[in-house]
Amino acid sequence: MGMNLVEKLVSTHLVSGEMKAGAEISIAVDQTLTQDPLGTMAYLQFEAMGIPRAMTKLSVSYVDHCMLQEGFEHSDDHRYLQTVAAKHGIVFSKPGNGICHQVHLERFSRPGETLIGADSHTPTCGAVGMLAIGAGGLDVAVAMAGGAFYLAYPKVIRVLLHGRLRPFSTAKDIILEILKRLTTKGNVGKVLEFGGEGIAALTVPERSTITNMGAELGVTTSLFPSDDVARQFFTAQDRLADWRELSPDLDARYDEVIELDLGAIDPNVALPHSPGNVVKIREAGDIRVQQVLIGSCTNSSYRDLMVVARMLKGRRAHPDVSFGVVPGSRQVLSMIAANGALNDIIAAGARILETSCGFCAGYGQSPESGGVSVRTNNRNFEGRSGTQDAKVYLVSPEAAVSAALTGKLTDPRDLQMDHPQIPPPERFHIDDGMVIRPVAGAVEVVRGPNIGEPPRNTPLPETLRAGVAIKVGDQVTTDHIIPTGPVSRYRSNIPRSSEFILLNIDPLFVRRCKDNQAQGRESVIVAGLSYGQGSSREHAALCPAHLGVRAVIARSIERIHMANLVNFGILPLIFNDERDLAKIGVDDELLIEEIRQAVTRPVITVRNLTRGDAFDVSHQLTPRQIEILKVGGLLNEMRRKNAGSPG
Repeated sequence: MGMNLVEKLVSTHLVSGEMKAGAEISIAVDQTLTQDPLGTMAYLQFEAMGIPRAMTKLSVSYVDHCMLQEGFEHSDDHRYLQTVAAKHGIVFSKPGNGICHQVHLERFSRPGETLIGADSHTPTCGAVGMLAIGAGGLDVAVAMAGGAFYLAYPKVIRVLLHGRLRPFSTAKDIILEILKRLTTKGNVGKVLEFGGEGIAALTVPERSTITNMGAELGVTTSLFPSDDVARQFFTAQDRLADWRELSPDLDARYDEVIELDLGAIDPNVALPHSPGNVVKIREAGDIRVQQVLIGSCTNSSYRDLMVVARMLKGRRAHPDVSFGVVPGSRQVLSMIAANGALNDIIAAGARILETSCGFCAGYGQSPESGGVSVRTNNRNFEGRSGTQDAKVYLVSPEAAVSAALTGKLTDPRDLQMDHPQIPPPERFHIDDGMVIRPVAGAVEVVRGPNIGEPPRNTPLPETLRAGVAIKVGDQVTTDHIIPTGPVSRYRSNIPRSSEFILLNIDPLFVRRCKDNQAQGRESVIVAGLSYGQGSSREHAALCPAHLGVRAVIARSIERIHMANLVNFGILPLIFNDERDLAKIGVDDELLIEEIRQAVTRPVITVRNLTRGDAFDVSHQLTPRQIEILKVGGLLNEMRRKNAGSPG
């Protein structure tokens, strides 16, 4: 029996475990990437391991989020990142070079290799047949130190694309259609592998839109084959030597097959406040728009912005719309500047914003109070835009231009214009002048006053006595847990960052945690479905650990966040009976006796001392993860191994 793409990639990198769905495996990591708000802590953790040089084939540190450099903190972090990269053999992409996923796809991706990144949209590089997976920063640090990356071997879903897209239906509409079908829940432990004759008409940038936003499904990653389309892309990037053909065998097996008729896909929109809340634009109703923003790692490629420029040429944005456009990389910006497309965008009344994550991650461009913002990025969680009561709609660049021109959410087919056809360039503009490669010799790492030390948790206690510090509902995202935007200046300062945990859900959460600590007990977070979905930011686990949170009890926990909880010594537990969630209140005192032994069993009994009853929970932990929890987290485990201690 032949092999699918996932089997081919995993088998050539397998370090331990059995390639059986649900079984824990570990794989060798070829490449890593980080971005600045999460990368600072990742490199502090790497330094704490005492490894002199990164042991991967390639590790790249990007600065693409905190570009405004408000206050000294961001600039200090960036100087630290550049100097620590130089010292430890890590490539540094300077501020202004572009968004990490766009630049990595352009300049560093390699079919057949593995990539883990401290950002949930790392699967972008799956567009060229790379096994690219989002992870916590500590997992990235371990990989740079030569360690393997652990994950549950996934189920593989074959997504067959048939036919061709009609005019003004796009790759963004394909992934929105898949989100409509599969939703953002219930896809943990799966990989999407795309095929079918329809993929031949999708360029690498279009494929990357799909693999990028596949992260919103909650899947481990998404993959396209490395075919002639990919070969043309690598040739145009002057990187043909990095390309190799990679495709599934004709008789490969899959756990599930989904088929999509591309000709039946209409322009879609994700309504507030979830990427999975998808309808056809023509079904969304009459929605007036105050802001339109085009960009992000999902839709900021040369192809995307050329379409935008062609649609805008000779036209003006609606006077009531604040309109911004973000090129995804310096390469994209230089190319549209050289061919005149940039001028067409400017002449239409658009603001040209810096090549960065910017608005997508809540760094600037917050909508007005109660405003409607139409955007091409991948997430529209409540408050992520920086305005708590704003409504964010996710669409393709074509639909975003339509909204900018009309002042309302508009199906681009209603504009009565031809859909621009943008052929892939024969050669991209190549200038890696803002990519700083490490050089031999002594380098002093510069540490500003905001640079702290990676915190260490204590070993798991014999008995867990904890107060419920908060009780939340379904789909609490990492944006809810730790806000993005201006507070990111404190990401290298854990005590300060911790003051913002769950602030927008319950301002008393931090105080309750501190009160529990004063009473000599730990804290517990109680949650509903899909706790921790969204970004890979490990601060959503690291900071609660700093506040004394020792367990999260939920109906379900998302993949990356669950791994981060384990990495920082927080026990992830799942209700056996969802009805028990209703029986727990804030400030209840919970007790798990002999927890170090209890965690080795599949079912754990939790006593509610306040209410005089008990309930059962379970976990999905492997023996390796249980040992990590017992010693208080992965950093403690790495230090113990490096010291040769028997533990």
